[in-house]
Amino acid sequence: MNIVRESIRIHAPIDRLFQLSTSLALVQQTLGMKPLDTGVAHGLTSGHILANSRVVWRGWKFGLPTQHHTLITGYEPPHPTTDPNHTAEAFFQDTQERGRFAFFQHDHHFAESNDAATNTPITELRDEVRFTLPFGLPGRLAARFLLAPHIRRLCRKRFALLKNLAEGDGWRTFVDA
Repeated sequence: MNIVRESIRIHAPIDRLFQLSTSLALVQQTLGMKPLDTGVAHGLTSGHILANSRVVWRGWKFGLPTQHHTLITGYEPPHPTTDPNHTAEAFFQDTQERGRFAFFQHDHHFAESNDAATNTPITELRDEVRFTLPFGLPGRLAARFLLAPHIRRLCRKRFALLKNLAEGDGWRTFVDA
């Protein structure tokens, strides 16, 4: 099992970051793939993901045509927490139903606290991606030296985009009022 972990602290409320993170338009920008209308139940091609949503992503990765069928297998929108270090938390998880991976699961954790210096919310985003590839030893080598660095870059690209939008005014385009 390969595991990629990344995190970032963003000076913005958890509700804003959760809505940005669940926006299909933003995910599309990060992945460079498009949601495909397959007519499947709970299938989405726009808007925001919710519990049990399905998205089929289609595009090109490493010179190969790719379809990645995603199911939202965990979904907890922002809510107050009993954790004394945080004021709110949220979570969602996407799991590959069908695609090129033997296994793929991505956890998105959000925890809001108050920045004492500025008395404004700051939200920590933590991502954990777990995956395996088929094809035995060649798959394990490709996962370690090709896919893990690629997934790490995608996470960092996503975090940079979220930070830029959430800490500026760009978030207003993607967040419901």
